[in-house]
Amino acid sequence: MSIPSFSFQLRHVAAGSQGRLGVFTTPHGPVETPAFMPVGTQGTVKGVDPGRLRETGAQMILANTYHLTLRPGEQTVAALGGLHEFMGWDGPILTDSGGFQVFSLAERMAIDEQGVRFKSHIDGSAVELTPERSVAIQEQLGSDVAMVLDHVVALPNTREVIADAMRRSVRWAARCQAAATRRDQAQFGIVQGGLDAELRAECTEELVKLNFVGYAIGGLSVGEQPAEMYAALDVSAPLLPRDKPRYLMGVGRPIDLLEAIARGVDLFDCVMPTRNGRNALAFTDAGLIRLRNQQYALDREPLDPSCPCMACRHSRGYLRHLFQAGEMLGPMLVSIHNITYYQRLLTEARAAIVEDRFMAFLAERRRGWDM
Repeated sequence: MSIPSFSFQLRHVAAGSQGRLGVFTTPHGPVETPAFMPVGTQGTVKGVDPGRLRETGAQMILANTYHLTLRPGEQTVAALGGLHEFMGWDGPILTDSGGFQVFSLAERMAIDEQGVRFKSHIDGSAVELTPERSVAIQEQLGSDVAMVLDHVVALPNTREVIADAMRRSVRWAARCQAAATRRDQAQFGIVQGGLDAELRAECTEELVKLNFVGYAIGGLSVGEQPAEMYAALDVSAPLLPRDKPRYLMGVGRPIDLLEAIARGVDLFDCVMPTRNGRNALAFTDAGLIRLRNQQYALDREPLDPSCPCMACRHSRGYLRHLFQAGEMLGPMLVSIHNITYYQRLLTEARAAIVEDRFMAFLAERRRGWDM
């Protein structure tokens, strides 16, 4: 399905790797890739208002179909102007289809060819999510990019289970495409297949036939080892169209982002920056700083002297005090720092790609993180 409002321009591939510099154009503006999308599951990036979020360097954010249909409901979001106006964010937004949340959160889930039936984790009410329903919800939310509904399974698992879920995901993707009515909303297909190279290849081949605007690599970061995830990327990424954006879903360790960029991935999302921020864990080039540790009680240094974020205007000792005192400012500041760190990391990655030194950049960061 061709959508005039969307385009992807591949500008450079780094020598010695598959690292790609590109621009993904959407109705709400361009996104320079590779890019990291902070997660605003319920219409908000936890603890960070839209103005502060812009200051971190974030270009595009993610919200979630499952959570927003349960509360406040897509009709409410639509009545309040759609997701952009509802949450006060004027940049691009991607909505997940809800498939992973059904897999991870829903109680008493039942899946068949029609869709998924489950009980809400909020009030236990019965909910049905089909490919057509997922598309309808996302169209009312009004995101720029809507993910197709897929069938996610835990890893490790049997080949039979993984193959069945993968092939159902392909059939559901075709139904999502057929149900779409908004020309100002792109759909991304989702490659499944677990850690099985043949199944990943089969899924990719079938989804490419459907000619989506972009493609996600899903079903990873669900229990496998990093090396296994990298191997799955080695199989999946080269089979995806060169001229379309590639999105690795739900993967967020800094080292994993860079390893995936080296393998040709363009877009990422994860709750890790904000979840760690709420738990007094700050990302730096030297690794995690655990602010609850006593060693930081009298530390006058900022988290990172080179970081421009609001948190780095304060000492580590002050930030630690905020957590020890149960003050809400602590989680807010460290979340802002972590998102800023991710955005700076991806900005540096883009510069390294265009200068053909990405693999050296990856090696340098790996040493700093002691990995």
